[in-house]
Amino acid sequence: MNVERINQIINEKPNLSTALGMEFISTPEDDTCMARMRVDERNRQPFGFLSGGASLALAENVAGVGSSALCPGCACVGIEVSGSHVKAVLEGDTVTAFARLQSRGGTLHVWQVDIKNTAGELISTVRVTNYIIHAK
Repeated sequence: MNVERINQIINEKPNLSTALGMEFISTPEDDTCMARMRVDERNRQPFGFLSGGASLALAENVAGVGSSALCPGCACVGIEVSGSHVKAVLEGDTVTAFARLQSRGGTLHVWQVDIKNTAGELISTVRVTNYIIHAK
């Protein structure tokens, strides 16, 4: 999935993705996309671990980028995000979110997002549902 057009839009103005340090990555498959985020002062807890909220934000944003790439001209907004955090990540590591489209309807997309650390260990698993708003 090519996300370069979406990257340009994201980088035009400050937003949550840029504030937390997310980087969106194109993939060769049409139903997947990826994002990376270094764990630093922008997205960690006071204890030095990646914030669970930042993990959920990463998952929702990568799924949103994927839906936007699939639906040019539409607004794609998250309407449900549900996740489980299974391992802590310390500041200084980088996490990668791997998003795979599970269902592509006319108005709803469902994504499965697995977030892993640099060692390839599962950190969080997240399900995201996006609502697709078609231009009138």
